[in-house]
Amino acid sequence: METSIRIRLPIEGMTCASCVARVEKALMSVPGVGGADVNLATETATVMLAAGARPEALVEAVRKAGYEARLGAQPPPISASNSSRWPVVLSAVLTLPLVLPMVVAPLGENWTLPGWVQLLLATPVQFVLGARFYRAGWKALAARTGNMDLLVALGTSAAYGLSVYMLLMHGEQAGAHLYFEASAAVITLVLFGRWLEARAKHQATDAIRALQALRPERACVRREGSEVEVPLERVAAGDLVVVRPAERIAADGEVLEGRSHVDESLITGESLPVPKGPGDRVTGGAVNAEGLLVVRATAVGAQSVLARIIELVESAQARKAPIQRLVDRVSAVFVPVVLVIALATFLGWGLTSGRWEQALLNAVAVLVIACPCALGLATPAAIIAGTGVAAKQGVLIKDAEALEVAHRISVVVFDKTGTLTVGRPTLLSLEAADGDAESALALAAAVQAGSEHPLAKAIIAAAAARSVTGPRAREFRVVPGRGIEAQVGERRLAIGSTRWMAELGVDLARFREACARLERAGQTVSWLAELEPGARSLALLGLGDELKPSATEAIAALVRRGIGVVMLSGDSRTVALAIAARVGIRDVRAEVMPEEKARVVRALRQPGDTVAMVGDGINDAPALAAADIGFAMGSGTDAAMHAAGITLVRGDPRLVAAAIEISQRTHAKIRQNLFWAFVYNAVGIPLAAFGLLSPMIAGAAMALSSVSVVSNALLLKRRRQMT
Repeated sequence: METSIRIRLPIEGMTCASCVARVEKALMSVPGVGGADVNLATETATVMLAAGARPEALVEAVRKAGYEARLGAQPPPISASNSSRWPVVLSAVLTLPLVLPMVVAPLGENWTLPGWVQLLLATPVQFVLGARFYRAGWKALAARTGNMDLLVALGTSAAYGLSVYMLLMHGEQAGAHLYFEASAAVITLVLFGRWLEARAKHQATDAIRALQALRPERACVRREGSEVEVPLERVAAGDLVVVRPAERIAADGEVLEGRSHVDESLITGESLPVPKGPGDRVTGGAVNAEGLLVVRATAVGAQSVLARIIELVESAQARKAPIQRLVDRVSAVFVPVVLVIALATFLGWGLTSGRWEQALLNAVAVLVIACPCALGLATPAAIIAGTGVAAKQGVLIKDAEALEVAHRISVVVFDKTGTLTVGRPTLLSLEAADGDAESALALAAAVQAGSEHPLAKAIIAAAAARSVTGPRAREFRVVPGRGIEAQVGERRLAIGSTRWMAELGVDLARFREACARLERAGQTVSWLAELEPGARSLALLGLGDELKPSATEAIAALVRRGIGVVMLSGDSRTVALAIAARVGIRDVRAEVMPEEKARVVRALRQPGDTVAMVGDGINDAPALAAADIGFAMGSGTDAAMHAAGITLVRGDPRLVAAAIEISQRTHAKIRQNLFWAFVYNAVGIPLAAFGLLSPMIAGAAMALSSVSVVSNALLLKRRRQMT
């Protein structure tokens, strides 16, 4: 069987989905290419090339298609900078004096500028700031297709060209027949829309950088009896990696020496640190807590769990494409139709009447009224209004696709930890042997004062919240993976796991039944025991991740809409089922690793279904990217928020239903706007062709269509609160 190699090519010059299609078509035409995926967000192409084929042929094919590619180079870092804002600002500054007279004319004011001043203002907008439309339009013509850039170039050129002609022929008497404001305004508005799109595209790569930040730059490796620090890339499988407290584990591996707790929440989703000892597996990127560990590396580099998570996010993002492709497809048919109608108008009027100047005016009127201002504004105007309404409710929408897709959601997948739950352990239960729970809590808090463990902090916080104070402890001794003991007055006390209590010979019979009950409820059990004098249990403490107050209401709101709900969790099945029962979720997938989360989400994406994923941790990033749309909690990690299309700022799961409703109303406005934009062209173009509209009236009609589209979109803001 012939083997293939995977090649990543940075691609320069892509601006829209049609560019992606042309690059993919060019790459697939190269002999030996088995597959090509082009990612507009990262401006890269991933190509599967048969062994023995020439990689240079890929670069040649891309260049023939009108774009640039490089071999053996990493794509330049993409960041949402302000460098691309200046063309929009400059274009707006030059256009405003041209548009302002038209705005104040209904008020009886005449602020019309001299024709030569209009020419000076419009020319740099048309040919300098608008040069990108000419370049992209020419590429579309070379590929025998049409797009929005070609429409913009044709329509604005027609308005600008006619204005120059009238100015040269009639001088200042041509005032009413100058259309410089129409050409400049169209370019400015489209540039503004493209700038918004570029910001969303730049943000798409932040998820990858947030994941890569989990990798430590250096690792301490034990070699030939001594410990040396080496760069992470020099760590090999089989190396003994020394991990000190508070350090990130450099590679996947197996613990050989030491005991500690390891915080794997960013990787596995486990809400509580996991005890680790000899023989246990650890994951690169996780944080070591209190003890020193020696780990034998078993997977490094591209083979590690973290590297696979990054690859999952990259591949899932690569499949996403803007919904605006619909407008590009329509434009591909619309452009040649308009050109044919304009040419037919020119020849028809010229040949039948002999008035070639009038024929030119009528043909230009067709091109002016067909200028795609309303068509170009139909989608972005509604999206801007919809995102504004969402932001006021605490829903941040990163890109247009997320807003347009959310209305079709049929299944919502919730991560448990930090999404439906608070995401940190709290004291949920306390049973004291003598019935004095307050005194037992005071003793437990005193002992835990010597620990930095999250469970210890939860007990101390519970004591503080209940204003419980007790004696001071001394002579602390932390036993990694077990618990902590200390001297409190004349008594030697310990607090820790069931296993440690049994090793210490503590009598556990008194709380055996209560312990089983708390564990069935998904709580982590800690015992407070007296070691000296005598070994006996004093209290049983149940800790767990507390449910968010709004979680049950959020699930109920989705169920009322007929939306299916699934819960995914890296926690044990007992814990996951206990939480799911409390919020009303029946479909539960527990003990799911990050790679499996993305796989589960993809399996749920059946034909006709639109799947949303709601999460907050690094471990959720692949699933967020694999879903049709991702919702990230604002209280979660940066990687989750960057991988998701929508961020819920307050971390309130009820906002998922609110976002879906906002999307439904926004999508309705988009459809209405596109309908009226097409109706405007369907009515206006024939009127212009038959000479019933002058270019001046056509320009006014074009402006009116734009105003109507924007006004309709702004009606979204009249809705104050969506639930």
